[in-house]
Amino acid sequence: MTAPALDALEALESEAIHIFREVAGELERPVILFSGGKDSTLLVHLAAKAFAPAPVPFPLLHVDTGHNYPEVIQFRDDLVAELGLRLHVAHVQDWIDDGRLVERPDGTRNPLQTQPLLDTIAEHRFDAVFGGGRRDEERARAKERIISLRDAFGRWDPRSQRPELWNLYNGRHAPGEHVRVFPISNWTELDVWRYIQREGVALPSIYYAHERDVFRRDGMWLAEGPWGGPRGAEQLVHKTVRYRTVGDGSCTGAVESAAVTVEEIISEVMASRLTERGATRADDRLSEAAMEDRKREGYF
Repeated sequence: MTAPALDALEALESEAIHIFREVAGELERPVILFSGGKDSTLLVHLAAKAFAPAPVPFPLLHVDTGHNYPEVIQFRDDLVAELGLRLHVAHVQDWIDDGRLVERPDGTRNPLQTQPLLDTIAEHRFDAVFGGGRRDEERARAKERIISLRDAFGRWDPRSQRPELWNLYNGRHAPGEHVRVFPISNWTELDVWRYIQREGVALPSIYYAHERDVFRRDGMWLAEGPWGGPRGAEQLVHKTVRYRTVGDGSCTGAVESAAVTVEEIISEVMASRLTERGATRADDRLSEAAMEDRKREGYF
């Protein structure tokens, strides 16, 4: 008898679970990057399925800019408590306070996450760092392999990417180096939402339509907060919005939406011509190669 064919979501899930197990068997100190967003929450869900009924064998690492939405931080803490996970938090504010980093004039802290990330990886000697990057998010991410080598300084060089034929993944690295691992690299935003619907994965409430005071800047709806704003002629208005991605509040915009269910969000995503990063992340608009430049420095 032949096994029944997998549907598209089952095939993606199977690939991701295979990657988690391969890395667990090959490397010694993996960690899952966790922001509280849908992609990193999906990673935790897949890791839990990969090793059930045992607990997830990896800790989580959150690089906290201090400009996160309260709903996301609460969701993170609740998920950690529910699943009995280990959590490391690198607070960007600590690096600013002791002079290792300097606050940017524009107030955004997303570009400041790189140094705390690399320092924490070195401190805990993590040799594999799982991330939720997808190839449809931003064109620089399409250059990544599923297992991506980073040098002793945490830097990424697209020329050092290794071939991955027949689902064979190479995690070998020299002392001081580590690998970034992207189990959902072959997923799209639509795949993620369809899987969330099928599995009933819980997400922070800001992914669903809600009322919020926002102001318009650079074509995006931003919320007021400790990161500053509104400024000058910018005016707060009351809108029904939701977030397609979560991150530093100074550069993560909301979209006007009435979608309060996963089904309604899926309809929106199917109709959208822009990825979530392209539509709502100001830090990706700093230059044509903003993401690639940050990745070369060691960014997620």
